[in-house]
Amino acid sequence: MSKKYLFSSESVTEGHPDKLADQISDSILDAMLEADPMSRVACETLLTTGLVLVSGEVTTKAVVDIPGIVRRVLRKVGYTDAKMGIDGETCGVLAAIHGQSPDIAMGVDTGGAGDQGMMFGFACNETPELMPMPIMLAHRLSRQLAAVRRSGSVDYLRPDGKTQVTVQYEDDKPVRIDKIVVSAQHHPAVPQETIRADVIERVIKPIVPAEYLDDTQYYVNPTGSFEVGGPNGDTGLTGRKIIVDTYGGMGRHGGGAFSGKDPTKVDRSAAYMMRYIAKNVVAAGLADRCEIQVAYAIGEAQPMNVVVDSFGTAKIAEEKISELILKYFDLTPRGIINHLNLRQPIYAQVASYGHFGRDDLDLTWERKDMADTLRKEAGLSAASGA
Repeated sequence: MSKKYLFSSESVTEGHPDKLADQISDSILDAMLEADPMSRVACETLLTTGLVLVSGEVTTKAVVDIPGIVRRVLRKVGYTDAKMGIDGETCGVLAAIHGQSPDIAMGVDTGGAGDQGMMFGFACNETPELMPMPIMLAHRLSRQLAAVRRSGSVDYLRPDGKTQVTVQYEDDKPVRIDKIVVSAQHHPAVPQETIRADVIERVIKPIVPAEYLDDTQYYVNPTGSFEVGGPNGDTGLTGRKIIVDTYGGMGRHGGGAFSGKDPTKVDRSAAYMMRYIAKNVVAAGLADRCEIQVAYAIGEAQPMNVVVDSFGTAKIAEEKISELILKYFDLTPRGIINHLNLRQPIYAQVASYGHFGRDDLDLTWERKDMADTLRKEAGLSAASGA
């Protein structure tokens, strides 16, 4: 008897208030890393109507223009009119930045982890990006929603927006799209019938493969209106979209956010490394689905544990996969930073539309350069790989 179920994932546009906060925090991080690659940064952003507050702890030689970065991000996304509730030219910007705790620095200076916690990486062979289909389609729909706004082809749209995709699975394989939700912020006085027709024809159909649109239900602005949005409609905070940032709820999450954190923070760097390893495991054909957990203690370089879960899809013993991981990957914070080359100003570009599955960017943690080695070590043929 086949196993059938529905699974949903959401995404948001770069104009969503929480994603604005992530982009600002990561843009400040990038500016500091560009001037001083050894910068240690923990930067949080809060946005509300007409106001942006940036706070955090840093250790850096860099001198950066925080208000200028905030205004540049807001303008780039499209918040250029005070009628939207926030305007990059005129909004208030407050910065409250101080030095990093010497207690934390003491552990990081010796190559240890900057905090305790557990991180997860995940990969599966549902899509070419080796990501779950629901989150990949949700991200593509969000990007398309922003693209038609920026191009002017749907000129009444405003920057805020959300998408959600519900995929039907049979025996853990996606077979059709059951429901699609798109909430698109818009100028006043635009009929909902117009918005619905434009979203279906210009956002959904160009993105979702037609073979998956089988009696699919569309929900476009389900409340009937979405005029008030962005920081005017909802306070934005850094790190409040951690499931959007990762795998859309498929696979577990350790709870730590990414944006605004330099790579000595294992919340970010170890999660990137676990994605890199899981992707190479699946690309090598060692498993169809792979989740890897790692855990650290503050100040300690070696992880507390490494656990592999293939959800019953492994082609070799999971214990053997764990052995290969420990043999070929340096899981110390310093080893991760060096292997993935993480002391670069590369983070603002992933602060919206996901940190993983980004084949549009040359991200070190999305490479499959260890797949051949793992495949050979496991004794599998090249035809086994994804």
